[in-house]
Amino acid sequence: MNAGDDLTMLLTYAGAIDTPDGAAVDQVAGDMYQLPFWTLAFCAAVIRAADLVGFEPDLHDPVPGHEVSLATISPVLFAAVQDDIGRRVWPRLQAVWPLIEYRGLRDAFVICYRAGEQESLRLHQDIGQVSATVRLNDGYEGGALAFPRQGYDNTDQPIGSLLAWPSLVTHPHEATRLTGGVKYALTIWCELPSETDVY
Repeated sequence: MNAGDDLTMLLTYAGAIDTPDGAAVDQVAGDMYQLPFWTLAFCAAVIRAADLVGFEPDLHDPVPGHEVSLATISPVLFAAVQDDIGRRVWPRLQAVWPLIEYRGLRDAFVICYRAGEQESLRLHQDIGQVSATVRLNDGYEGGALAFPRQGYDNTDQPIGSLLAWPSLVTHPHEATRLTGGVKYALTIWCELPSETDVY
């Protein structure tokens, strides 16, 4: 695929959606749900775009990673993902977590794990209402997203699927050490509810 094809795909969100709106949500661990999200072709286009823009750790981030926001790659792409989460993903998550309220995305970024650069990520919790990850590639060893409290890691998560969990308290997680290849993943943080949602 050439750069023009990637650009068209990313700016129009064409070919992104893997399944229709009624896709099933599977519980994979305690309060953790997985559903189809992106096609393999769209995952590959996002990886190529992220590589072109480049990855930088944010030195002010308490858990810095080699990452690039979708908004940096393209504000149009970020808006499309934000709309897609609200339209296609959130209603399915609300079926299992009825009190969540969609307020858009706090951030969505591609994170890259590579030997000699970023090889792991320490145990942490996210600042968001709901967090999610989309596995963008395979062909690497190690680098699993692990949830010690739930006794679960995403080693078997299909490429293009979205794995969601509650942020903040109950689901601390870490990326185990990468031992071979290069890993790419999309991290999604959904905005916290407003004061009117919680009172």
